[in-house]
Parts: sequence; structure tokens; C-alpha cells
Amino acid sequence: MQNQEVFDYENIQLIPKKCILPSRSQADTQVTFGPRTFKLPVVPANMQTVISEDLAIQLGQAGYFYVMHRFEPEKRAAFITRAHAEGTFASISIGVKEAEYTFVDELVAANLVPEYITIDIAHGYADSVINMIHYLKEHLPDSFVIAGNVATPDAVTALEEAGADATKVGVGPGMACITKLKTGFGTAGWQLAAIANCAAVATKPIVADGGIRYNGDLAKSIRFGATMIMIGSLFAGHQESPGDIMELDGTMYKIYFGSASQFQKGEYKNVEGKKLLIPYRGKIKDTLREMQEDLQSAISYAGGRVLSDLTKVDYVVIPNPVTNGDHR
Repeated sequence: MQNQEVFDYENIQLIPKKCILPSRSQADTQVTFGPRTFKLPVVPANMQTVISEDLAIQLGQAGYFYVMHRFEPEKRAAFITRAHAEGTFASISIGVKEAEYTFVDELVAANLVPEYITIDIAHGYADSVINMIHYLKEHLPDSFVIAGNVATPDAVTALEEAGADATKVGVGPGMACITKLKTGFGTAGWQLAAIANCAAVATKPIVADGGIRYNGDLAKSIRFGATMIMIGSLFAGHQESPGDIMELDGTMYKIYFGSASQFQKGEYKNVEGKKLLIPYRGKIKDTLREMQEDLQSAISYAGGRVLSDLTKVDYVVIPNPVTNGDHR
């Protein structure tokens, strides 16, 4: 890894090609991920300050992918039932502790089969994750299993060989994450290179998780091998987001904190996350519309018609970019 090219989103500029579309609005941003096709290759992070049951159902019904968080474990079975009753798919998160195996057994006994299951732990290159993948594929073989989070090609290969249907790449690059400061490890500062390295060996989809600061980063993620992009801070702060709106010096905010923060854990133990105030952004449908429009523009700059055409463009590496004060 030491001798490989290292870069992140701010270091990359994609190079335009001849546009072939009469209008950028004709560009197709749809993506097939697992058994379904979605309007956009984006998914709100499965964090308690980003996604709620109501928002998850709303997104699923509208044709977007979602992953419900795992921080109210006793509600997950009922959520699967609700999602199916309301005419959409069920996408849940689980951990790897012993109680989660009991939960899987309960789903099997009740014939509750979520279409998507995300194994959600900070360091996913672990025997505990591999064991859970095996258990899920044995007991819920019809569920699409996303496993992570990982940072390296060997981790992707290991999880795919265990049976994962997709792997989630990103260790600590998120705005609310302080893993690199607390542990010295992670993909903060080279997240896009990590995606590229992992995608080079992957035979199944890659989910890029973390480090997205601008809509243009979506196109860059696709270019370097991501199929789906998980986003935290840009999806926080909406009217539909969990939490109350608060006012500070005349500006409206919502609270956003990391899943490994003391605010999520309820205690200061193995803390790798922090709390932030996110400016209130209004309705999430407006953000989704803007993301789609910007991706359509990106596809037009790529000389393409569909999302996958973004993978065919050249790029330049800018070693010391001007960040306009926006530091990771």
C-alpha cells in the first residue's frame, strides 16, 4: 500500500469529454444494487441522527435505497413487517454480538426476510464479521448482505469469499468521525484512493462510506469504482431527519453525531466520534433533486448517457488543492 498513489476527493478533477446529450436532463442516474434498481447511487448513513423509520419508508417508497440503523434493536423485526406492509423493501443493520445471532434466528422463525442486511461495525475486517456473513447466508440466503467497514483490498476479498454481496469501504473519513485522531488508523485523507484500491479487486459492488463533502464527490466515487455511496453530513439536518431543530445566533441547526460517539454509546468508552451542529436544510427531497441534477450534469461532462459512463473518464491529480477553508 505504501507505494500506491494516495489521493482524496479534493485532489481529483475529472476531465470532460465531448457531450452527446441534447440536454443534461436526459442523463440516467439509476443504479442497480442487489435485487433492485434505484433512482440514485446514494444512501443516507445508517446513523441515528440521519435516518429514522419514517424517513426510511419514505425513501424506499420513492425509489431510493436506505439502510435503517441498528441502535433500537428491539424495533427491527417490527420495522421489517411495516416496510413490507407499506409496499417497500426492508433494509436493516445488525452487529456481530451474540444477541444478533438470536435475532437472526427469530427472523427465520417468523419468516421475516429483509431484502437487505448491513453488517455494521467500525472495523469490518474481522473474524466476527466473517462468521456473521456465513450465518446470514446460511439462514437468510435471500437477503442481500452488505459487510463492512473495511479499508483494504485484502479485506474486500476476505468478506466476498465469506459470502458478502457488497462491501462497505471507509474507516474514519466522515465529518463526525475522529478515528484517525484517536487511533492513528483509517482512510481519512485517502478515502478515494481506498475506494479505487478496493474496487480493483472487488467482484461485487463497493459501497463508498464517508468523506463526501460536495455533490461532485458522487461522480468521483463512481469513477473510482463505487456502486453506492453512503453519506452522513450532507443528509443530516433535514426536516425529516431525526432530532429537533435548534436556533443559535439566528441560524437554525440540527444535531449530528457519530455512531461511535459518547452521545450514541451513552458513555465515554472507546469513543471515536463527535457531535456537530448541521445547518437546517429544509426538505430532503430538494437535496435529492439537486444531487440528481448534479449527477446528470456530471454524466454530460463525461460524454455519457448513463451512470456507468463516469467510470470511463480520465482525471488529473492535484497534489495541493486550494480548499477554500474547507478542511477535513
